[in-house]
Amino acid sequence: MKINSDNQTMKFSAKRIIRSYCQTINSSPEIIFPLICPVKEAEWADGWDYEMLYSKSSYAEEGAVFITPWEGEENTIWVITVHDSINYKVEFVRVTPNSRASILKVHIREKDKKSSFVDITYIYTSITNEGNNFIDEYTEDVFLEMVKHWENSVNYFLETGKKLRNK
Repeated sequence: MKINSDNQTMKFSAKRIIRSYCQTINSSPEIIFPLICPVKEAEWADGWDYEMLYSKSSYAEEGAVFITPWEGEENTIWVITVHDSINYKVEFVRVTPNSRASILKVHIREKDKKSSFVDITYIYTSITNEGNNFIDEYTEDVFLEMVKHWENSVNYFLETGKKLRNK
């Protein structure tokens, strides 16, 4: 609840957006799954930065908590809520204070012997007006640019062992 300049109560109205995409990664689920980890992501994602706050193994696991800093934005707090290495599923809850809460779901499925589908779903819910602005600006094109770059980066890493540099 917020109070406007006339001392009237204004109700905040949260917005939600769901964005999904299916990547094709040129490897098996067994090879791809470990890369969905804040530590391993630093090996293939140019510009990825994180601080692991809690993990028994120091890698992705259920209950792990880490923070990612973003230029011009507050830190985002991540909690791994599902880490299923049998079914190749990972889920994260992410909170960017004073903006939004989100869920990221990743599911890796074998496509054929040499490639896999990686289903990605982001569910963003605003928690402030700033979060509503984020949702308004997070168009399908913005989302697709991000997940396609992720797809290209993983494929490039698997092919070359190097990071695909951001433009």
